[in-house]
Amino acid sequence: MNFTPFFRPFFLRIFLAIALSLVGFTAAADLRPGKEYELLSPPQAVETGKKIEVLEIFSYACSHCFDLEADISKWAKQLPNDVEFRRLPAIFRADWTPLAKVFYTFEAMGLTERLNGEFFNAIHVRHTRFADDNAIFDWVEKQGIPRKSFIDNYSSFSTQSKTLRAKQLTQAYGISGVPTVIVDGKYRTSVSNTGSHAGLMSALDQLIKRARQERAGN
Repeated sequence: MNFTPFFRPFFLRIFLAIALSLVGFTAAADLRPGKEYELLSPPQAVETGKKIEVLEIFSYACSHCFDLEADISKWAKQLPNDVEFRRLPAIFRADWTPLAKVFYTFEAMGLTERLNGEFFNAIHVRHTRFADDNAIFDWVEKQGIPRKSFIDNYSSFSTQSKTLRAKQLTQAYGISGVPTVIVDGKYRTSVSNTGSHAGLMSALDQLIKRARQERAGN
């Protein structure tokens, strides 16, 4: 009896299974410190408790942050339950401070989902100039938000404190540009590290798995 017709597809299936597993292993092993990501020294505390923190450091003024917004927002909506996505407005210079205050005011008023993308579009698509606080307040009022309520939140002690903290954390995370993403206070990565949006998402997925294993003590 000739077993060749049977063994050929049998061994072919085994070969393909091994090859696919090696491809997966190689993809994970390809994530190199100093290349696709950097280790933070010292690590920073997270604000998500038992959940793994993914922190995007960004600015509304940054065109690269605008370009990434749609992709990272879509990716963030599919994260598992043990991961929490957060944003931190970077402050490299004084004229970025009002933009950070806008971000925290959106948060305080529950307007992030509604106005985050619109504010990005105002700057990078419509080329609206927010030269001072009144220009911001005028724009917000046009979006149907009560001007006084927004100003009260924008000027509040809470917003001022969070903005000051954002400036301190921008320095603590040791970033030189945005957007930059920090995974669980330990791993820093960006499109500059990974080469593309897709590469960034892949690196984040792998770093999340690594953080999960570390939290489990593995």
